[in-house]
Amino acid sequence: AAPAGAVSFGVRHTEGVSVDLAWRGREDVESVPSSGMRWPLEEGTVLRFTMSQASSEVNDNKVTVRFYGEEGKPITQAGVFLTGIGMSLDVDADQDGVVERNSPNKASWAWGPGGHGAILLVRCDKDVP
Repeated sequence: AAPAGAVSFGVRHTEGVSVDLAWRGREDVESVPSSGMRWPLEEGTVLRFTMSQASSEVNDNKVTVRFYGEEGKPITQAGVFLTGIGMSLDVDADQDGVVERNSPNKASWAWGPGGHGAILLVRCDKDVP
């Protein structure tokens, strides 16, 4: 996706984003600092963006890639805005109406009015032969 005439590139990103650089045929992956450092543009170069926290608002993180020509002059740049979405598979383990991430009752189950634990109903019949 690099423009014609580009021989190198640089990456800048916001603090909430981690960027890794990988090359086809090589096992090593390099973490990319947001410092304006340049890398040679080789076929099979891949940038991988990750976020470890949910965003506080939509499009609050950004990655910009700037492409450079033979003389080191910028040719163009491309950017992407990112929104990290938090997902949780947690449950209301103590059945108080609140889903908690670190509930101590997630690992066990107890029956009764003071009970705790997730209730899982599995449908095991066969609707279609």
